[in-house]
Amino acid sequence: MTIQADPLEKLRTRTSEKWRAYPDDVLPLFVAEMDYPLAEPIAAALRSAIDRSDTGYIGPDDRVQRAFARYAADTWDWPVEPHRVSTTTDVSVVIVESLRLAIRPGDRVIITPPVYPPFFGMIPEAGGVVEEVPLLVGDDGWSLDLAGIERAFAAGARALLLCNPHNPLGLVHSRSDLTALADLAARFDAVVVSDEVHAPLTHSDAEFVPFLDVSDAAREHGIAAHAASKAWNLAGLKCAQFVTASDRMTDLLSALPFEVEVRTSHFGRIATEAAYTAGGPWLAEVLADVEMNRRLLATLLTEYLPGVRYREPRASYLAWLDFRALGWGDDPSIPALDRGRVALIPGPAFGAPGAGFARLNFACSPSILTEAALRLAALDPLR
Repeated sequence: MTIQADPLEKLRTRTSEKWRAYPDDVLPLFVAEMDYPLAEPIAAALRSAIDRSDTGYIGPDDRVQRAFARYAADTWDWPVEPHRVSTTTDVSVVIVESLRLAIRPGDRVIITPPVYPPFFGMIPEAGGVVEEVPLLVGDDGWSLDLAGIERAFAAGARALLLCNPHNPLGLVHSRSDLTALADLAARFDAVVVSDEVHAPLTHSDAEFVPFLDVSDAAREHGIAAHAASKAWNLAGLKCAQFVTASDRMTDLLSALPFEVEVRTSHFGRIATEAAYTAGGPWLAEVLADVEMNRRLLATLLTEYLPGVRYREPRASYLAWLDFRALGWGDDPSIPALDRGRVALIPGPAFGAPGAGFARLNFACSPSILTEAALRLAALDPLR
């Protein structure tokens, strides 16, 4: 029997954000938490730690680093040196602390909206100034605006915060675009911090390309942020990885305060090692279910909400829905919640290109996804 999402009555016993932010009459399809049961190898590792009362501070241990290196080699054919991997609490900390070392106060850092909303705040937290170079969109989908990025670097931007795969679009950047980006970073002596937390969630009809694996230029100018948090639903356990691939970038991160690493959760480290070492079969089954939901959502929209445009993602479990034809305003998540009792992430939170859009999480049961589509369809006056 394949892994299936938990039923609604069981999910409502959870106490995480997804199940406590809204009343019980709301279908929560907003935050990036999945509805699947925890992978048994992870649960077993955590139970074992509890049984031996292993709940203290983290100690000297490189098992996560070695587990990630093996996982990267097996999954993406990416040779990672374990000594170039270090841990911290979460991907946001990887990003902020990397940028803090890579830029000076007031330097501009490029982001490519529509993009993960916290990016807009992480850059000022690191001392930088946000410079937006929106993605290009055409008949074939989205892509990096390499010419726009070149202009921004030429005008003085010192870094780029990349989302790879790209949230909220499920866009898996091509090797050619990543190589071109690395060449630009080398040409202007800039740094690329690549948020790759959704990488293990790449679908069967796409190929994830690690930024640090595309060229020597990428290795000399890049830092990658990884974690098992999104793929194995471990956000609350707090463990993420800095990854470098050159002496230059490794030396840069050597200036990190000691506390950045020791704040890693001990349970997070235990769960992360289990995920990378033994969580593959569970994730494969979950991804198969996610891909079925990806296609189900397309069918539901065609049948019940034909005015909503949706380009199927090739990574993760997030759908970027274009409601503009329905006339629901710049933030369609408002009527979706107020009148449909479906919680989505507001499109404008992802930047100006998000006006008229909303993000939906489809890592749920088909019945929940179908009910959400029916609720939204009931709001459409064109039906």
